Amino acid sequence: MPPKPPRRAAAGAPEESVSPGRHDYKDADFVLLCQSLKVGENVNERAWKIWESISEVFNDGTVLDATRKHWGICIFIAAVDLNAVSFTLTELLKTLDLNVTKFLQLLKKMDVNLDTVSTKVNSVVLKLEKKCLVFTALFEKFKRICEKIFVEAPSIQASSETNKSVVKVCWITFLLATGKLLQMEDDLVLSFQLLLCVLEYFIKISPSALIKEPYRTTANNINSSGPSRISRRSQNRIVQTSNSTEVDPRIMEILCQENECNVEEVKNIYLKSFLPFLDNLKIPSSCGFPEIESLSRQYEELYQKNRDFDGRLFLDNDKTLQIDPEERYELESTPKKPHSEDSHTVIPPQTPVRTAMNTIQQLQMILNTADDKPSNTLEAYFHNCTVNPTNGITNRVENLGQKFRENFAQAVGEGWAEIGSQRYKLGVRLYYRVMESMLKSEEERLSVHNFSKLLNDATFHGSLLACAVEVVMTTYGTTWNITLTSDIQTETDLSFPWILRVFDIKAYEFYKVIESFIKAEPNLTREMIKHMERCEHRIMECIAWQTDSPLFDILRHQKEQEDQPDQPEPTSTLKQPLQHNHTAADLYLHPDRSPQKNGLSAAHAVPMQQAKIETPSAGQSQFQSQSQQKPQKSTSLSLFYKKLYRLAYLRLNTLCNHLRLPSEHPQLEAIIWTLFQHTLGNEYELMRDRHLDQIMMCSMYAICKVKNIDLRFKTIVTAYKDLQNSSQETFKHVLIKEGQYDSIIGFYNLVFMQRLKTNILQYASTRPPTLSPIPQVPRSSFGFPSSPLRVPGGNNIYVSPLKSPYKTDGLLSPTKLTPRTRILVSIGEPFGSPEKFQKINQLVSSSDRHPKRAGDTGSLPKPLKRLRFDMDGQDEADGSKHLSGESKLLQQKIAEMTSTRNKMQEQKLKDGNSGMKREDK
Repeated sequence: MPPKPPRRAAAGAPEESVSPGRHDYKDADFVLLCQSLKVGENVNERAWKIWESISEVFNDGTVLDATRKHWGICIFIAAVDLNAVSFTLTELLKTLDLNVTKFLQLLKKMDVNLDTVSTKVNSVVLKLEKKCLVFTALFEKFKRICEKIFVEAPSIQASSETNKSVVKVCWITFLLATGKLLQMEDDLVLSFQLLLCVLEYFIKISPSALIKEPYRTTANNINSSGPSRISRRSQNRIVQTSNSTEVDPRIMEILCQENECNVEEVKNIYLKSFLPFLDNLKIPSSCGFPEIESLSRQYEELYQKNRDFDGRLFLDNDKTLQIDPEERYELESTPKKPHSEDSHTVIPPQTPVRTAMNTIQQLQMILNTADDKPSNTLEAYFHNCTVNPTNGITNRVENLGQKFRENFAQAVGEGWAEIGSQRYKLGVRLYYRVMESMLKSEEERLSVHNFSKLLNDATFHGSLLACAVEVVMTTYGTTWNITLTSDIQTETDLSFPWILRVFDIKAYEFYKVIESFIKAEPNLTREMIKHMERCEHRIMECIAWQTDSPLFDILRHQKEQEDQPDQPEPTSTLKQPLQHNHTAADLYLHPDRSPQKNGLSAAHAVPMQQAKIETPSAGQSQFQSQSQQKPQKSTSLSLFYKKLYRLAYLRLNTLCNHLRLPSEHPQLEAIIWTLFQHTLGNEYELMRDRHLDQIMMCSMYAICKVKNIDLRFKTIVTAYKDLQNSSQETFKHVLIKEGQYDSIIGFYNLVFMQRLKTNILQYASTRPPTLSPIPQVPRSSFGFPSSPLRVPGGNNIYVSPLKSPYKTDGLLSPTKLTPRTRILVSIGEPFGSPEKFQKINQLVSSSDRHPKRAGDTGSLPKPLKRLRFDMDGQDEADGSKHLSGESKLLQQKIAEMTSTRNKMQEQKLKDGNSGMKREDK
């Protein structure tokens, strides 16, 4: 389509955006789009440059509408990067005729050069995405609650709806309340609890004829005992109808019971936040209801200030806020029965709100029997100590509680400090409960009663309390993201490692308590265990490697000791399964690993108890003399590195499989692992303020380079993006030196290769370094498989636990089959009919299903058009070789499976015939 001449600017557009002479080289429709969005000259120029960098891929001269959408995304990216956003998200979506899902998909798709979408833009988009999903879930819940409250709930989408609709007024009041009261509007639980407060208020001021039972009778009783309805209607402004300490909680109790919500928490929000909000709102009222025009004007100001989506459009079922059917939550309104014909269990519908409430209820049920103070059993342990730790423990709990309350209010809002205190109290209950369980286990293991040293260790207590509070915060913060992974904990301002900053706990110290905490609390859900395991992984990946971490001092101290190996953990231990009997007590009380296996109990006592020393035998004296001369090794460091190596290899193995390196170059993975492991063990300074995956990708590229294997960084990064728990910041923002950052290739050229050049070149020599053993990574250290396990000797056969449509062993959340999980065969599941086996056979026999890597139609991840963050062409030009013969490869695999099956059948026939001959004789 030929460029159109520039048209006149839209009315109200900034003068600087109307300068045809400066935009002669741009498409006229692009200029008009900028004018309609009222963007400035700097955003205009930046957006056009972004478009020029990707137009080779997305430019379609025959489809102006598609090109216009891409332009709009470029304008959004440029505006966010330059802090010059002049339009709201809703205005942009309406201009481009997009809904929020398509917008997010298109934005991700346009990041072809891996530097189009900056980390800043990505952060803004993630917050918008989560807020939109949270409010979508809340609105669906709001509609269902209204149906239960009002006799004839007004049709929310009806065109004849009056402006005085109670539903409209209620929803806009809620939008205004969340915007005014919550700094974290994307918090599902807090927002829902605030929604219940709004509903409670409108139930009380609505005419009784509109209200269903049991709300009608309860509201009438409250109104008859309080100020009359007529006197309240005569007021021309919304005011607090009664003293905050006298608010009748009966309606609130019904609402909370119906919606499985904690009434004390909602009541606290009502008294401390919602009623002061009403006092300050000062909205004129009509017939007892706030005027919708005034409410809408106040919300409009808030919406324009935030530059996000217009929540009022939910009332109109506006298409910009609609989530595509395949991307929607499962928002069933009726219970579902399981697919199994033998089961009669009815599974309740699991919406995001119900899921969150169920998860919180489970935690509260666990802690109902716990107390805010030490139990009698704990006090007995305290009294048995040489130095009683009671005062230190209680003072620490009080001081950290004050810090938590202040930081929670700072993150959420000043009016929510009391809610923070309530959550902290739950954490304290869990802290005492787990501490008691740990001490009982230690008592059984060591046959001692005096735990003075452990219970007087401030670091142990701080870490244990932080772990307990993290469980509570994660329970309240559970939500879903656009990918619909059912047990996703998306990042918020209160997400891990927030609690470490609040309590001033070092990540390396925190890791010591995680595994013991999980083992001591058997009622944690599977999802919570996975979250805590993920926290441990994040510590090993990057958090423990921050400059202020004690890990570097420990490594340096061990290296300075005589007769100690250069590496923190010998490679010989990699061949052994990760089995250990170390508890948190060992890791905190044994900075050094002693060769005496039976001397653990002495560590709990203080020197006063070591006055009684028996005369050792000659053999014991010799053993003790040898142990005193031999340098000791850090127990916690050894276990840290054992776990680090296994995590590192698991990440590498996953990336290699994604790139199909094992099938194309069978020995390559072991060589990459050797360099990777050598770097972690000997050149650990490279990990300072960096990420484990950065070292992994550099190791892979270095070995492929020296082995003359054509694997480009762009291909590695493209595959890495599809890995679980990967972040674009890992390869876009890498530390070069203090205060200077660059891409992963800049780090490789300027730092990694310079530091390891001699070692890397050894792999090209005739005498390469000895390969490091491959770690055994069979299971999660927390008691369940972290990934499907490969069957030994099998032909690419993997086994994983059977997954039901609903997880009933913990977080009750619906799952959704992905294209990959749909083709998995489950052994042990009642299939019900032979037709299912026939479908499996047809699927295996079909030659049109090619093995492929995620997101590609060929054997390699689709290489990018260019890698714009490459440095001066250090990574060669695009020329990746595409493997051919996918059909032949698949047919070969099928032929092997068929041959194996035929041989087994022939062997069975032979065995059967020989048996018959023996019987004849």
